[in-house]
Amino acid sequence: MALQNIDFQREYSLPTEEFIDVLNRSTLGERRPVNDVARIESMLKNASLIITARNNGKLLGVARSLTDFAFCTYLSDLAVDVQFQKSGIGVRLIRETKLHTPTAKLILLAAPAAIDYYPKTGMTKFSHCFLLDDVNALVVKG
Repeated sequence: MALQNIDFQREYSLPTEEFIDVLNRSTLGERRPVNDVARIESMLKNASLIITARNNGKLLGVARSLTDFAFCTYLSDLAVDVQFQKSGIGVRLIRETKLHTPTAKLILLAAPAAIDYYPKTGMTKFSHCFLLDDVNALVVKG
């Protein structure tokens, strides 16, 4: 499918079922709480920026970000239906996200299978990232 047949746009709300569907069609659903509807609803409600890729209304891809629109944008979810991957939709979703936050640095954590994808888009690999899942893992001194 040619990119000119795809509408890229900012959406201020996205139906939960539609988001879960594209997550599952992209394989990102394997690493997202797609069976916890309340948590997915919260993810959507608290997103600062949602960019979608649609063809005749059908959701083909989504970029969901948390941003202050000035300094940093965390691209939390980049999902493209597997049938449309490698067609440029993912790169265009990244581009549209960056265009909506031009002064902010765009940051994302790559899925293991996508680590080799992002350098091909022109993004720079950055090794200084840290992750905390469990607050009890923090070492507090004093």
